[in-house]
Amino acid sequence: MKTKTKAFIFDLDGVIVDTAKFHFQAWKRLANGLGIDFDHEQNEQLKGVSRVNSLKKILEWGNTSVSEEEFIQLMNKKNEDYLTYVDAMDESEILPQVKEKLQLLKDNNIPIALGSASKNARRILDKINLTPFFDEIVDGTNVTKAKPDPEVFLVGAEKLGADPKNCVVFEDSIAGIQAANNAQMTSIGIGEQAVLHEADHTFQDFTEISDEFLIKLARI
Repeated sequence: MKTKTKAFIFDLDGVIVDTAKFHFQAWKRLANGLGIDFDHEQNEQLKGVSRVNSLKKILEWGNTSVSEEEFIQLMNKKNEDYLTYVDAMDESEILPQVKEKLQLLKDNNIPIALGSASKNARRILDKINLTPFFDEIVDGTNVTKAKPDPEVFLVGAEKLGADPKNCVVFEDSIAGIQAANNAQMTSIGIGEQAVLHEADHTFQDFTEISDEFLIKLARI
């Protein structure tokens, strides 16, 4: 049954929490352990890149080669290090005003889904106590195609019983905005307008989004 309000779909990293810093710390530790320098500029080049291809890039930057077996071990080590940071997360990691906006949507019976490529999405939501706010969770275990392919958002819409054109997506990346646009959904960019100029609306963060704007956006 189709909903009578729009459905809202949230990306996770950079929208609800900022786990990019944890990825940076884990990759830096791995690279430095191999005698490879690794800085924030290089880390920016890994955003949205798979773990396999990220490690390949780091090895190329360091002009280093490893066996296939060691490659797998390094990938696993990086993920284990990353998860130690994730497991230490709590509600203080939630970005400003996100919880308040989610509560507003829940209070108005607006369907909410998470649409993230992360396979650790459920684990993170549990750690920051936001799981109950989401009617559906679509993560890296449910989808195979990376943004800007709209798969993750289309699956979210289907799970919520909503037409794609009646969905609103919150994203912080260019690929995410393009994925929302490719799905013919309303795209809300969280971050720099100059970067996310393809979004229908752009805000620096949720402190700039008024309750009135959200409620108006929710009406079909």
